[in-house]
Amino acid sequence: MVDDTWSSALHRLWQAASRAEEVAALADDVYAPLLATPGVHHVVGTRWDEKHVLRYMRALSAGSDTPVIVATTRSMPGAAVREPGGEPVVTRSAVDGMDGSVWPEAEFLRQAPGASVVACTFRLDRRGWAALALAVDGTADLSVVESRLTQAVDVIVACHTGILQRGREARRASDDALLAEASLQMDSSLDVEDTLRRVARIAVPAVADGALVHLLRGEGPEFVAATHVAVQQQRALEEAGRHDPWLAALLARRGEDEDTVFLSGAALEGSPFAEAGGTNGSTNGGTNGGAAGGAARANGTASDARPAGDGPHPTVVSISTLRARGRVVGSITFVYQRPEARLPDSAFLRSLATRAALAIDNALLYELRRTAVLSLQEHLLPSQLPESVQWDLSASYAVGDPMLDVGGDFYDAVPRPDGSIALLIGDVCGRGAEAAALTGLARHTLRTLLEQGTDPGTALSRLNRALRQERASRFLTAVVATLTPRPDGTALLSTCSAGHPPPLVLRSDGTVSEVLSGGLLLGVLDDVSYESHEELIAPDDTLVLFTDGLTESREAGGAFFESVLPARLSALRGSGAAHIAESLAQQAETFRDSGQDDIALLVARWTGVPPDAALLPRDPRIEQAALR
Repeated sequence: MVDDTWSSALHRLWQAASRAEEVAALADDVYAPLLATPGVHHVVGTRWDEKHVLRYMRALSAGSDTPVIVATTRSMPGAAVREPGGEPVVTRSAVDGMDGSVWPEAEFLRQAPGASVVACTFRLDRRGWAALALAVDGTADLSVVESRLTQAVDVIVACHTGILQRGREARRASDDALLAEASLQMDSSLDVEDTLRRVARIAVPAVADGALVHLLRGEGPEFVAATHVAVQQQRALEEAGRHDPWLAALLARRGEDEDTVFLSGAALEGSPFAEAGGTNGSTNGGTNGGAAGGAARANGTASDARPAGDGPHPTVVSISTLRARGRVVGSITFVYQRPEARLPDSAFLRSLATRAALAIDNALLYELRRTAVLSLQEHLLPSQLPESVQWDLSASYAVGDPMLDVGGDFYDAVPRPDGSIALLIGDVCGRGAEAAALTGLARHTLRTLLEQGTDPGTALSRLNRALRQERASRFLTAVVATLTPRPDGTALLSTCSAGHPPPLVLRSDGTVSEVLSGGLLLGVLDDVSYESHEELIAPDDTLVLFTDGLTESREAGGAFFESVLPARLSALRGSGAAHIAESLAQQAETFRDSGQDDIALLVARWTGVPPDAALLPRDPRIEQAALR
């Protein structure tokens, strides 16, 4: 015959188990139906950890609605004989013969003298086990009691398994979200030190309470970043990262070890992480998630006397090697002062370390590339400009591409045999190695020809012929301007252009004019000739040559810097060549919201007089007004 009362109770128990967030929430749905079983007088449940420490006990008697709940950390080595293996274990015994050192439940169960005890011990997870014990009299049907007890245990185990599974799924989703966010944050910077600081900030407090990041240099680990949830501890952490010999020696010993290592207890003695009194936990370190748990669990009497979850937690330290593309780039050290359940596992730390290492390595590669590109760019430009009492020369070069491919802008100033000076500026289409090669070819070809006295038009034609013979796949623009001194102190400006933006002349009175120029791009047709345009410039007039990166800088509203360039240049009246070159380049960079082309400027102020003559009075108010 089916027991409808028990079946209904069991059904409600399964429903409660599907909603429960912790096993203790099932107590009322478990204890009451078991006490309603004929012959059952007491129900006592206990919870144990893997070291046979009693953590929790709950007792309820028939006829009472108020359970007795005991939270404790009582160590009971004798209870080891009761610990179950893989499957639940049901036992029967007489209550009067119970050993209190094995059965803490006895103090409640003995309230039914002469009764029998039906108990079931069962494992919840690797970290602990539990027991349910019933005191029954002689009227009880023991087979029914055992059946109901094992059914209740099945629900409890299933509930606990479900809670763990949901917890793992939530943790996995949280970890995946954190890793995705970490990748976005770390990949958003190509600066090495900024990337390392981002690694530290992302991890705290989501992963750990503190983090230290070291970069591997030729001389060993170099501290770069540290962060901690507490400001005071962050300062101590930074000091340890920079100067602590224990940590430096440990990181050096780690070498290329790919596993994450967890340390606590005696393994931290002599370290900046050791706690006063040496009561910070286990003496072992580990290399996996299980070891992390082991490292976090305390085994001293000080921690045993502390209720679970109460007071400060033992310090645990993990160290992960940062490896990318087959080489070690650094290490990340996490400091934990939190419950064991909130420690990350090795798989998560490996994934975080891998992402961090790739971001750091990308930043390192970018830094190397940036250094190489800037060095190459410098070699494509003259190391210095010629000096003379009759001209004030200066140049400016601003790299516009954030990815730092080598640009194709170039300039030079070449003294000529007849006492004139040739100023040249050009721009190769595109970026990269091929553009750099053409840049070198163009500048050195023009420089050589102009030094020999070749007129600018012929020099440009011969460069065009060389490009066609080399079958260059890119075209370039260039302009050559010669300044030839005249007896009256003026200079003859002769300009020859090959499709390049026309130079500007800033007159001493502040007016700005455009130099007439034309001509076909270089490297497009085989036979091309170039004509020169001539005009005079007076002392304190300034010639400004530039590439299209200056004029094509574009603000958010769509306007180009070209539209404001004459006014900006006019405002620089009375300035030296260096100030004009640097100011225009800086203004264009500030102006532009879009456009990534390099900006090259070559400025020549014609003096026609000895260098000790003063410049025209410069009025900063004029320059500031033009910037508005």
